[in-house]
Amino acid sequence: MQMEPSINVLGDPLEPCSRDPLTGFFRDGHCNTCYEDQGTHTVCAIMTAEFLAFSKYVGNDLSTPRPDYGFAGLNPGDQWCLCAARFLQAHDEGCAPKVHLAATHQRTLDIVPLRILKQHAAE
Repeated sequence: MQMEPSINVLGDPLEPCSRDPLTGFFRDGHCNTCYEDQGTHTVCAIMTAEFLAFSKYVGNDLSTPRPDYGFAGLNPGDQWCLCAARFLQAHDEGCAPKVHLAATHQRTLDIVPLRILKQHAAE
């Protein structure tokens, strides 16, 4: 798998998203991506109870621990490399989490306009 350049949505070097919990398609703490990342796990999102409930409701339970996959489950305040399309869906439904722009990969812009990301910027 060939990783795409680690550039964020602002055109700068991609900053880390989270090492605890360890996130990213490559589980390197960054929202890096590649061609094989079909979910485009590129948005560094700060989890909220509202978003976690929404995600569970639409079929992706991020809060329940899955020890068989080494996944402890996410809690409000955790940062996680979220699928760009799921973020956009949450935005459309009015429950999008905050976003760490400097840690959000530029490939996100193929799916989510920068103006929407900026509306949810944590910085």
